[in-house]
Amino acid sequence: MTVFPLECLTVAYTTQSSDSRGLGDVAIVGVIDPDVATGDHLWRLAASMYTNPPTSQTQARWILTQCNRARTVNAPVYRDLPDAKWTGDLTREFHLDALFANHTSLRTGRLTIE
Repeated sequence: MTVFPLECLTVAYTTQSSDSRGLGDVAIVGVIDPDVATGDHLWRLAASMYTNPPTSQTQARWILTQCNRARTVNAPVYRDLPDAKWTGDLTREFHLDALFANHTSLRTGRLTIE
């Protein structure tokens, strides 16, 4: 799990696999500020980054790009928690039209790190 700030949100990103191959093809992205925001805030933030209203595919790719960037950047504001236990209230599942950042789908909502 990677935890990082994104605008006014604190976001957690991890992966799951859709089958026994263990590919991590499902991105799990959640807000961990339960009193502040929900997963819908991620989608609205993604939409606000564009002049014209973006498609849901574009919004999903923007969210995944931020997660991928956070995982590859070695900055003090980012935390990697490889053994973190978490629970989630995942309210949206979005299937990408093509593989993007090694993911076929994106699930968003709220996450609680135990």
